[in-house]
Amino acid sequence: MEFLQVLLPIFGIFALGFIGQKTIGFDAKNISKMSLYLMSPVLVFQTFYTNLISVTYLYLGAFLLILCLSIIAVVRLIGFIRSYSTTETCGMILASAFMNNGNYGTPVVLLVFGAMGLDIAIVLMVLQQLIMCTVGVYYAAKGSPEANGIKSALRAVVTMPIVYGAILGLTFQLLHITLSPPVEEAVSLVASATIPTVMIVLGMQLANIKLKNIAFRKLSFSLSLKLLVSPILAFIIVQFLPIDQMTKQILIIMAAMPTAANTTMYALEYNTDTEFVSSSTLISTCLSLITLPIVLSVVV
Repeated sequence: MEFLQVLLPIFGIFALGFIGQKTIGFDAKNISKMSLYLMSPVLVFQTFYTNLISVTYLYLGAFLLILCLSIIAVVRLIGFIRSYSTTETCGMILASAFMNNGNYGTPVVLLVFGAMGLDIAIVLMVLQQLIMCTVGVYYAAKGSPEANGIKSALRAVVTMPIVYGAILGLTFQLLHITLSPPVEEAVSLVASATIPTVMIVLGMQLANIKLKNIAFRKLSFSLSLKLLVSPILAFIIVQFLPIDQMTKQILIIMAAMPTAANTTMYALEYNTDTEFVSSSTLISTCLSLITLPIVLSVVV
């Protein structure tokens, strides 16, 4: 019951965007772009500015990167065997390789492990954001029908401001630069609004999905990778990391999270198999009501 109480606000915000899009209609792409280019960098800046850096960050980042690249390798193999197009393969990578450890995983960790777990969850959220705005954007741009290969994909990564928000926040922390109270309040307001905005955009995009157009075989591959294979790989990876038991448990739980909401924004921004990526996010989130309790019962 407590687990469902954590999920209800998440699904409520998705529903808000869904209902708004159905009844009013919005330009979801422009709202998505606002979130990516204006709001998300502020959230990342705040996190790196306020959280002290430690060697644990290196292990958490290594875990996320190894897990992500492992899933990408499996997807590329499936894409090769099934003769998927570049757009289809890149869309499947967006749907399979990136977890929703922010607006979904963080509340779950807080419920299970309390304040100590929350600190780890926040760091994971930001590191995952950095991976998504580099590796994720690379594949989103590469899969775009307008893409001209690796050059355009790399150009898209360089122009994503989230990385620069992290660098700026880290610089401010290391140089002990203090924000004035009005600026700090403004940063806090924007950062607090970022995740709900991303979730509302996802709800808007879900309102436009027609499941009859979805490749269900490809979707089953993505859902299996995201909800089943990913936590198994995470369990194997954490055995080689010099971290405490609670952190290992959190990493496995995070790996079992559904498809990240941000992948829908990236797919929307670059027109990369948008309906498939959005459908994966919706269905994996719904199925996680079944799979996550199982993972929690095994891990915790």
